Amino acid sequence: MAFVLDLQTTSTQKYLQNLVVNVLRKYNILTTITQTQKSLRFVCSGEALQEALDELNATLPASLFLQGSSVCEDEVKPEKLPELELDHPLSLGLCPSCQKELFDVSSSRYYYPFISCNCCGANHSFLHQYPYERKNTSFKFLVACESCQVEQKQYGKKEQHHINSCHKCGVPVRLVSKTSERYANDAGSFRTMFEVAAKALADDKKVLIKTTMGYRVFYKTSHLNNDSILMMINANTITDNLSLITEEYQALLSIERPLLYVALKDEKLKNLNGANTAYVKYPDDGFSILLGVELQKLGFEYIAYEETDEEHEADLVMDYDLELRAQSDMKFFLNKDVRFIGAGERVSFPSYAFEKRSLVSVAGDLVGVPYGEKILFDTMECFESVEVMGANVLEGDMQKYHENQKYFLADEASFMSVIVENNLIGVKCVGAYFDEIPSFLYYDGKSILRVVPPKPFESENLLEKIATLREGSERLIENLQKTLPDVYENLEKLQSKSDVKLFDAVAIILGLDDTSMRGVSKEAMKFVGKGGIQIDTHVKDNRFDNTAFLASIISYMVAGVSKPILAYSIFESFGDYFNDILQELKSKTKATEIVLCGTHFANQSLFSRMQRNLKMTPPYMNKNYPIGSENCVVGGVYL
Repeated sequence: MAFVLDLQTTSTQKYLQNLVVNVLRKYNILTTITQTQKSLRFVCSGEALQEALDELNATLPASLFLQGSSVCEDEVKPEKLPELELDHPLSLGLCPSCQKELFDVSSSRYYYPFISCNCCGANHSFLHQYPYERKNTSFKFLVACESCQVEQKQYGKKEQHHINSCHKCGVPVRLVSKTSERYANDAGSFRTMFEVAAKALADDKKVLIKTTMGYRVFYKTSHLNNDSILMMINANTITDNLSLITEEYQALLSIERPLLYVALKDEKLKNLNGANTAYVKYPDDGFSILLGVELQKLGFEYIAYEETDEEHEADLVMDYDLELRAQSDMKFFLNKDVRFIGAGERVSFPSYAFEKRSLVSVAGDLVGVPYGEKILFDTMECFESVEVMGANVLEGDMQKYHENQKYFLADEASFMSVIVENNLIGVKCVGAYFDEIPSFLYYDGKSILRVVPPKPFESENLLEKIATLREGSERLIENLQKTLPDVYENLEKLQSKSDVKLFDAVAIILGLDDTSMRGVSKEAMKFVGKGGIQIDTHVKDNRFDNTAFLASIISYMVAGVSKPILAYSIFESFGDYFNDILQELKSKTKATEIVLCGTHFANQSLFSRMQRNLKMTPPYMNKNYPIGSENCVVGGVYL
């Protein structure tokens, strides 16, 4: 009989599979692997099976996509060792084995911030182009020492690890201030460097670090701003400072290390942040982890940072000479019932999936190209020329990629990505796309139709548009100018700007410091009541009426309605608006399924309302890709 291990996961990425295969190969366990939509099955046989399972139990990390496991037996025994699938690298947090090695004083990677293995760490950050080999990475200039080369040829987590390195053959790092410069190239000097950086932060200085995930500037939470992220460096005190459900706590410490938007518990943090919520993260790469350890020694439980570039001004700069291409971080949404990726490239890309087609899909910096038997999605810089029959390109991109070039729209591509990922090809669906401006679409099983297209928001002559909206509207603008002169003045200035988003105007009307969708979302999370008020979300000429929507918000502000109630009510009203249109479309088209996409659905206030309204017909969403604009490159292949 063979032993069967089933991991319940929806992920199409191979890092969980490779983490298991590393151990199975190490113990010479013959294995057959089967991937389904909901699970990853390992049928195993070998004399050292129990030892392999014990190591798996100790080293398999938590994952956002791993929902459980089960075991059983199978009569058919496997006949060969499982193979690693390492065709493309990802950027992940460190696995338990690498974290343990990082603090093992006997290890050649003790306090070595570039530590990683073949299925963890920021490996993609150093990739220049495919195929994924050392010569095509930033590590091509570094010759692996004899010990690292031996590891690459042996079974284990360094097997076939193309950027394997250690103190002996690794990357020196410099720490520069206005008056001094120091280098680290061994365990002792690296430890001293991170001690110095931590003490500088304790002395209220800013430290810019080129982590393996990109440039981050760190500073005390007394300097929080709208772009700040809280890095929780002590796992034991996370729940003292944050109000988390169990799933959120587990997600923070998962190998994917996502950004989570959560509620704050600590009153000091609330006051410093100016809100009850914040984006938080747990240290992911070697640099962030080592800095966090040294900060803990100084009594810190958290530190603030923001993603930036090498030009950011700081008191200390920690840098190295390897070229690095950082990805945008994963913003993960979850509650007790639903979880999905709101935005970001990390973990979702690169992705190797779906049956290949003889075309390329181009959406921003991401492309999908035929590669082997499937499609490889990654940044454009990672590919050289490829022979295809045509190119599908996101509208607005003026670059010429192919003689046979067609353009697609963001909402249609995003909608299509959900259909493809959930195997809904041929199934009638209606859906909503929400990225600043709402859009409604219908898929008849073959093609997509915009049934309620988005109406671009234009700030030019905005006050005049509101004043002439209907009879008596001019008095609304007069009352605004009299009651809220600062808001009126800021709206006047807005009229002369280009590329203004709808929620920029909403934030200005609410009088928020953060004049963006993010600011409105933060304000909505301050509301602790049970219900809001109705905002005008009516349709005019079969399209969302931006002017009526903003006029409605202004009228409530002039009437003295509190900002949190109003901000919450905006999303509550949008939730009802989406539901009404979707149900009407579903009835008229005889569609059987509902699809949601667009990054603005990753909003707790709005999505909670959508969940309540769509309880009987739960919507389909992306599973492995962000619901935001990044998914367009996937849908673009099929339009």
